[in-house]
Amino acid sequence: MTRRFPRAAGLLAVVAAVALTSGCVADAPTGSGSDLTSVPGLPDEALEVMNQPQFESGRWLISVEDLETGETVIDLDGDKLAEPGSFVKTYSAGAAWVKWGPDHTISTPVKQSGTVTDGTLTGNLVLVGQGDLTMGGRTKADGTVDFTNLDHNDANPLPGATLTPEDPLTGLDELAEQVRASGITAVRGDVIVDDRLFVGTLERKPVTPIVINQNLLDILITPGAEGEPATAALTPAVAPWKLDLRVETVAPGAKAGIEPPKLSPDDPNTIVVTGTIAADSDPSLKVYEFEDPATFARTAFIEALARAGVSVSADPVKRNPEESLEDAATIAGLPTVAELESLPLGEEITYVMKISYNRGAQTLICRLAADAGQTDCDAGMAVAQQIWADAGLDTLGASLIDGSGLDGNLITPENAVQIQTLMAERPDAEAWRATMPILGVDGSLADVQADSPAAGKVFAKTGTLVGGDAFNGRIRLATKTLGGVMETEDGRHLAFTIIVNDGFYDGIAGVFEANDDVGKVAALIQQAY
Repeated sequence: MTRRFPRAAGLLAVVAAVALTSGCVADAPTGSGSDLTSVPGLPDEALEVMNQPQFESGRWLISVEDLETGETVIDLDGDKLAEPGSFVKTYSAGAAWVKWGPDHTISTPVKQSGTVTDGTLTGNLVLVGQGDLTMGGRTKADGTVDFTNLDHNDANPLPGATLTPEDPLTGLDELAEQVRASGITAVRGDVIVDDRLFVGTLERKPVTPIVINQNLLDILITPGAEGEPATAALTPAVAPWKLDLRVETVAPGAKAGIEPPKLSPDDPNTIVVTGTIAADSDPSLKVYEFEDPATFARTAFIEALARAGVSVSADPVKRNPEESLEDAATIAGLPTVAELESLPLGEEITYVMKISYNRGAQTLICRLAADAGQTDCDAGMAVAQQIWADAGLDTLGASLIDGSGLDGNLITPENAVQIQTLMAERPDAEAWRATMPILGVDGSLADVQADSPAAGKVFAKTGTLVGGDAFNGRIRLATKTLGGVMETEDGRHLAFTIIVNDGFYDGIAGVFEANDDVGKVAALIQQAY
C-alpha cells in the first residue's frame, strides 16, 4: 500500500507507515538506474548523488530552463511523465492565482431570517461558508498568515508539529461581535451553518466550505513525572468535546509513542488518546479531524455569540440542521448582519504551499468549481485546466486527478517548468515565488541544505510519496519532487523541476536521506550556474 505524506519533512512519517503496514544540450540519456555517466549541463557532483545504490532501479527526471533567455540548461527525461506528489499544489494553487490574483479575498456572511424586536431575533442566523481557509485563525498582527514549519495538519504522523499562537476562533468572535453590534441580543430560533457551496472529499474526509481551525481539534500532551499520567490541553475548547487521556509518562529517553486520537465507543463526543511519552520530551501535539465540520462550526459560533452577549435559545450541541435551510438564492437575498473578509489569496496560498496543506489545495479547486457554478469539487479540475490552457500551458504535459497530490497524478518536469516560466512573466512574479518553501529557511524545506551556499536562494515546492515493499521487507520512495525557481551563484534565474521515482531502502533512517539528496542536487545546480 502506498502511503502519501505531503511535506518534504513528511518522510518522517514512514515510521508510522511501516508500523501500520509492516550549457548546450545533447540528446539526453535516460534517467533510470545508477549508471548515469554524464548529463549535459548537470554537475558531476549531482551525478554522484543520483548514482547512489538506493536509486539503482529507480529513475531521475530533471528539467532546468533559464527564465531570461528561455534556454534549456538541463534536460534529463524532461518530457516523460512521473508522479510528483504534493508538487501538484503548484497546479491547483497556481490556477487560483492566475484566475483571481494574490489580492483577491472572499467574504463569509452571516444572514438573518425573521424579524428583530427589542433586540430579539425571531428567526435564524445563517453562517454561509465560502471556503475561507483560515477564518481569521492564522492572521498575524501585520495581516499576513502565520504558519509553523511543521504544521498541526501533519501532527498525527509526524513528531515535532507545533501550533501558532493565534486564537483559531478569532473569526467567529469577530462575526459574533458584529451580530451584537447590529442590535441583536437574543436569537429565538436557530443558528445554522450553510455548507452547500460545494461538496468534496479528500482521502475519504470531507472538503467543505466551512473551515474552523482547519477542522481539527488540537491536543497538546505534556509529560509528567516518570510513572505518572501525562496532561493535555484541548484547543479550541468547544462543547461538547472532551478528552479521555490514557498517556503514561515513561523514563527519560525511553522509547515512547502516542496513537492518533480516536472517538470513544461509549461517547461520540469523547476523544480517546493512548500511548506513552518520555519524561524529558517536549509536549507532543496530536489532532482529531472532524467528520462533520458544520456541526462543530455551529457550536463554536453559538459559543462565540454568547461571549459577545447574544443568547441563543436553540440547543448548541445538536447536529447542524441543514435541512431547515431555504434554497441558496433565498439565503443570499437575506439581510447580512455580519461579514468576515478572508486573508488575501496570496496569503492563503502561502499557507498551502509552505506547509503543503492538502485540504487547503483541494479547497481552492472547490472554489474554482463554485465560481463556475458547480457544487461538485471534481468539476474544479476542468476549470483549472482551462485556466492554465488560456494562460499558455501545454496541459497535456500533466494528468491530474486532484489538487493536493494524491497517488495517480502525473506530470512531466518540463511541464512543471513551463508553469514557472508563465508565472515569472507576471507582474506579481515575486509574490508568487515568495509563497514557496525556501531552501534551508522555511516551510517543508526548512531543514534541507540549511548550511549550503544555496540556502535562501532556491524557492521550490516539495512532493513526497512513500510506500512499502512487504515482499522484500524494504521501504519504497515512490517519488520525491522539488521544483520552482532559483537565483544562481552567478545571478541567473532558473526554473527547475527534479523528480526521483522508486528509490529503495533497507531501513527507516535511509529514507530521510532522500529529502536532502534532492535538495542537494538543486543546490549543486544553483552553485554551478
